[in-house]
Amino acid sequence: MGIFQTADEELIKAGECSDICLKRCCDMLIADNLNPRVTVEVAASVLPHEWGVFCGLADALKLLEGVDVDVYAMPEGSMFYSGEPVMRITGNYQDFARFETALCGFLSQASGVATAAAFIRLCADKVPVYSLCAGLVHPAISAAVERSAWIGGIDGVNGALAPAGIPHIDVMPHNFVMCHSNSNDAWNAFERLMPAEVSRVMVCGTRGDIRSDAIAAAKAGAAAVRIDVSDSVGSIRRLIEELRWELDTNGFTEVGIFVAGNLSPEDVSSLNDCADAFGIGGAIANAPSIDFSFDIVEADGVPVSRRGNKSGAKEVYEYEDGSHILLPLTSQPPEEVRCMTRIFIKNGQILNVPDMQKSRARVLSTLAKFS
Repeated sequence: MGIFQTADEELIKAGECSDICLKRCCDMLIADNLNPRVTVEVAASVLPHEWGVFCGLADALKLLEGVDVDVYAMPEGSMFYSGEPVMRITGNYQDFARFETALCGFLSQASGVATAAAFIRLCADKVPVYSLCAGLVHPAISAAVERSAWIGGIDGVNGALAPAGIPHIDVMPHNFVMCHSNSNDAWNAFERLMPAEVSRVMVCGTRGDIRSDAIAAAKAGAAAVRIDVSDSVGSIRRLIEELRWELDTNGFTEVGIFVAGNLSPEDVSSLNDCADAFGIGGAIANAPSIDFSFDIVEADGVPVSRRGNKSGAKEVYEYEDGSHILLPLTSQPPEEVRCMTRIFIKNGQILNVPDMQKSRARVLSTLAKFS
């Protein structure tokens, strides 16, 4: 462990980030010389919404690279439903059993964040949504959270360590204003010193009235004014409508209103007709993880299952309208469906690497069908 109580990459890759009972059970299997060739499926029976967005595959593949297994999975950004296997692994159990905990962790958190982001993307309709998650998660995983939110469909992030290819939203913090003697000095400095390519989103309400601040910030060159729902007394909708009126009547019709704070999906849905952009924190950063299970469904060629599960390897197929059908792997699917999974690892070698931008495009294409 490092000074921040985080596991380093070597420990994770070595399979040390495991439930202690799993490690001890593997030791007992070794003692009894039990090492069946198994097929394991990763699936979730309970989802936070009707559907989930599969994410975290890139890290999962790196975890299993070099391990003598075959891995089939849905591509990142695929929409899945309760009980559908998002991943299938075949190999000798002891070769990959120690990776169960880390593998489920990679997939569970990433899929939870991507699912929450996709749901908020739906609620926002055509209004841009930005992730303000960096200060709400452990710094060691902030880049992974921003990547998952981007795949889920948000339009930009505030985390400086976000993977390349994800646009940043540079929103003026309240403390920048507090470091100046007055708000006007802060807005003018932001306009003067911030690189030209950075959008001028200037915070209002740090010291004074939000309405008068918005007009002053617009005069200083703001492209948008940021308001925090926690700063509002009463209806946030009424405040947005008042700001829009004052900005328009003062000639700033092109200045947008960026709404941030502890916004829920319901808030976003109710305000998407009056806000020009949303900054989302906890609703994405604190998204419930998808509770994936890691279950043996075949052992030495024999279909098996634990109680409550369906035995045997299975495949998910998709119809043109986006609906799914789950069938035994050995079944002949209907002609009009497509197979949802692809092979990603063969005998420990990665064959395909997820493309973050294609994963995001896959999510947005699916969400467009809901419009």
